[in-house]
Amino acid sequence: MAASAQSSFDQSSNEVKDYICNACEDQNNVETSADFYCKQCQRFYCGNCIDPHGKALAKHTAFGRVDIDKWPVSKKVVDFLLTCYEHKDNKVDKFCTTHSRLCCPQCVSDYHSQCSKVTQISELTNSQPTGLEGLSVELETVLGEIKTLQISQKASIQSLQRTYKEHSAVMIEQMLGNLNTYIDECDNNSVGTSGGNEQYLKEEMCRSVLSIVNEFDNITTKELNEMKDEVISIKESVTSSIHKCTTLHNDLSQFHELVQKIGDNKELCLIASIKCKHIIQQALTLLGKSGKAFNVQRKSVHNVRIPSDSYECSIAGICVLTDGQVLVADSKNKRIKLLNQQYQVVNHWDVTAGPWDICLITSSEVAVAVNDHDSKIHEVQFITVNQGKLVSGRKFQLQHECTCITHHQGDLFVTSGKELYKYTLNGKQLCRLYQDRSADNDWTVYKCAVSPTGDRLYITSWVQDKLLTLARDGTLLATFTDLALREPSGLHVTPAGQVLVCGCLSFTVLQVGWEGESKLVTLATEERDGVRWPESVCYSSTTSSIIVGLWDDNIVVFRVE
Repeated sequence: MAASAQSSFDQSSNEVKDYICNACEDQNNVETSADFYCKQCQRFYCGNCIDPHGKALAKHTAFGRVDIDKWPVSKKVVDFLLTCYEHKDNKVDKFCTTHSRLCCPQCVSDYHSQCSKVTQISELTNSQPTGLEGLSVELETVLGEIKTLQISQKASIQSLQRTYKEHSAVMIEQMLGNLNTYIDECDNNSVGTSGGNEQYLKEEMCRSVLSIVNEFDNITTKELNEMKDEVISIKESVTSSIHKCTTLHNDLSQFHELVQKIGDNKELCLIASIKCKHIIQQALTLLGKSGKAFNVQRKSVHNVRIPSDSYECSIAGICVLTDGQVLVADSKNKRIKLLNQQYQVVNHWDVTAGPWDICLITSSEVAVAVNDHDSKIHEVQFITVNQGKLVSGRKFQLQHECTCITHHQGDLFVTSGKELYKYTLNGKQLCRLYQDRSADNDWTVYKCAVSPTGDRLYITSWVQDKLLTLARDGTLLATFTDLALREPSGLHVTPAGQVLVCGCLSFTVLQVGWEGESKLVTLATEERDGVRWPESVCYSSTTSSIIVGLWDDNIVVFRVE
């Protein structure tokens, strides 16, 4: 019956022939999409072949596509569902409860021979729900979100390219402005000048013009190259993410179509359900909606003070490079420190004022929020890590305090203590996203973090003991408060969307759900883990660790699962 039916899951083909006409295949060896199924013949027919069949076998019952639920499951649907992801020549027939994985015989032999519960799928149909109710709707929802993410990411690439062009134009305009200013000054000074002095002034003008052009070459070209490298690196990262979205979108679409065709075969329904949930979970992780709570395995403490430090270290910000090296912002000593994979300080760079925060721009470059209220220093400093050394790059000035900085696909988000602003990489302020001036003191808008997809922003209100969740446009979505979260300081969102926040006065590190509405787990406390005055937090994908910066020379590293 089903052996005669075929289904095409070839994503390169524009026409999906889910069932093909058996008569056309037998007579002409061609694949024609079937429009009817004959229950008595257990064969499929196209619109042309159904008429001869109907004349010859008038009493047979043929179901059209409007009754496709009465058609059998196609062979290729069955093959697709049963094929093992890892061992393509094998069929899945078991399920490992320990790892929540479908297994073929080779999987069991290679990976699950020691697992306590590996069960035949046929045995699970009596104890596990096998229906696909609700999965179709869930697949449809996730498909829409993936599509929205793709559109947003493509817009990010266009925005990056505009930013670079605008920065180039501004730099050239500044050089032309300097030249015009100098020429105007020369015109004014040359009035009434004698012939000999006029020749001298011309020579002096040539030297000065050459100096201005050389300065443009030496400094501005360096800035443009820095930004060009940033744009290329970020664009590559976004393009990779778009590719993942496309792959997942195809997989989700495939399953969305497939679940309509399985019928009431319990084993196939169960396998489809497991595979669907697996692909949906992958999509949710990509969308930054992972609901997985971290489980702390062990911890270690590392001192980051160096002999030349004048004060006790205050770790106001942390970020992790892709190679596992760590950068910390020591606000009291006005230093950025580079730590190796063993968390030892191997290099440092002194900044003009206290570094309040630090964020990753590319795989080897960071942006630092530098701020001093009294001396009115408010700037963003870019620093590159090059062969274990910290090298300063361009910087731009801000017209407000900067208590935090974070980055997402070419957009910089900067807090002032009362406002949240969005900037481009070249320092152009795009908009003010959020403001809270309700408190007399500062730090109603203290630290900020952005979700992996950029559709949610999280901010801490230090004075109000709150974690706020905002939409992309700054609309307030959720407010979280908890007795275990007093004076929230450090804030970080992992690549899977897990939200980490420090309670500086409550001596805690919490994980909050991506919706920003509930606490998932208390990861660290003073009593249990020695976490006192936690200022900053960051997750390292390289080492599966949560790094917490304290007010007392130390960082605490928690290995998590």
